[in-house]
Amino acid sequence: MVTKNQIKLVTSLQQKKYRSEHGLFVAEGKKLVAELLDAGLEPYKIYITEPSLSVNFRDEEVVSPKELKQMSGQTTPSGILAVFHKPEGTSIDESGWIVVLDAVRDPGNLGTIIRLCDWFGIEHLVCSSDTVDCYNPKVLQATMGSLARVRVSYVNLPDFLDATSLPIYGAFMNGTSIYGSELAEKGVLIMGNEANGISKEVEQKIVEKISIPQFGQKTTESLNVATATAILLNEIRRK
Repeated sequence: MVTKNQIKLVTSLQQKKYRSEHGLFVAEGKKLVAELLDAGLEPYKIYITEPSLSVNFRDEEVVSPKELKQMSGQTTPSGILAVFHKPEGTSIDESGWIVVLDAVRDPGNLGTIIRLCDWFGIEHLVCSSDTVDCYNPKVLQATMGSLARVRVSYVNLPDFLDATSLPIYGAFMNGTSIYGSELAEKGVLIMGNEANGISKEVEQKIVEKISIPQFGQKTTESLNVATATAILLNEIRRK
């Protein structure tokens, strides 16, 4: 039987403070849990409401739907909830393109960008320290399991950009059209905050500003950051 302390621990992991304190995060749904297991992430505990949801982990525990609902961050729990150890940080490989996020705050945007990195074969996603936590439950759901295949690092962006040997491109409204840009074979693509774009400090590190030309009437202020990332990555891979 699941204890009150276990429920309290799992519930606390909905908050970044406690994810950082315990080095743990929560994943819900059989597909997401299975993909994280397949990727080699280390489970701490897995809770299921019925044996048919088993993922054959040695430390699974069958709990009642009521108990799972107490632990879950979802309105309608899926019947399986796993607690994983957060993976340790890895070095950032500069042998290909790297996507960098400067203060992206919306969990749905980050989750979608992680999926895009997975789709376009971007292995490393580098985030500023004030970008939303990739282990936020809403981010995890939006990734649809892609977090298992994309390495996300949180760094001091100016320091990272000073140290990289790759050419640095930034997405701006007034940049050179991506369709006419001569892009390097590999580089860094920086996407900015939803409301304010790329910060002034980070902007100073950029070698070339690129943009997505607008063909419609000038009534739309800007594209959603995840949508813009999709268009830019598609063009980078097409070239």
